[in-house]
Amino acid sequence: MNKEEGEMETGKIVIEKVRGKSTVTKSFSKYPLKFIIPRKVGPSRVDAVWIYALTYGGGIVSGDAISCKLEIGDGCTAVLTTQSSTKLKVLQVYKSLGSKCSEQYLEVFRVHSDSNLVLVDWITSGRHESGEKWDFTLYKSTNNIFLEGDQPLFLDTVLLEQGSIVPLAERMQDYQVIAMVVLLGPMLRHIQGQVQEDVKRMMAEQLQGSPVRWDRQITSNTRDFAKKPSLIASCSAFGHKGGGIIVRIASLTTESVYQFLKHQLAGLEALLGVSPYS
Repeated sequence: MNKEEGEMETGKIVIEKVRGKSTVTKSFSKYPLKFIIPRKVGPSRVDAVWIYALTYGGGIVSGDAISCKLEIGDGCTAVLTTQSSTKLKVLQVYKSLGSKCSEQYLEVFRVHSDSNLVLVDWITSGRHESGEKWDFTLYKSTNNIFLEGDQPLFLDTVLLEQGSIVPLAERMQDYQVIAMVVLLGPMLRHIQGQVQEDVKRMMAEQLQGSPVRWDRQITSNTRDFAKKPSLIASCSAFGHKGGGIIVRIASLTTESVYQFLKHQLAGLEALLGVSPYS
């Protein structure tokens, strides 16, 4: 990294093995980003560093730009999450008065052939209970994974853009959340298998007319709502010998996605010390 790249970074964390434990050896952040790294999350026998990324004011406003770099050393385990993740508080993007939001995200992961990666990327339509549904100009989220030597392993972009003929909210067909989950690596094989079986069973039951509901408390209040499954998902493998899987989700409610993730990722507790959505 040259000097110019370093000056552009909003935050950087380096994690290395120190006396046999995953340890933060460098941490830097500046406005609008801040890191909180608790000393202990979960049992002491579990070797994992938890990093909470916060933004001042709890969100991103017009003009904010964040560039963050994490270096995870060999044999180390780290979790990067947002503030109050157990309460389902996600990063908010606030639009300027009299203008529409236009947000773009780029995440690049460089991994080894035996690395393990869990990536959860999801977006809601906004404050839809207040009538704000997909009310922005453009949203673009890119997640790229490369192996050694910059060999592409997984290249993905989600683009949501207002159309001149059909509004985005209409095209989304009442679905208020879209999500993507990537599970990659040998230590995640048991979770991959479980997720694949669950998604296959769930969609098969929906096609047979008895959809699985991950949010049992939600009832169908309208005829249109009753016609749509609360949550739909697809699952496919990628990489050498199917070493990774990608799950795509669309849901009518935030709670459905939360419950789905909580159930499917519960097996990470053994690796991270705490279940991500406990």
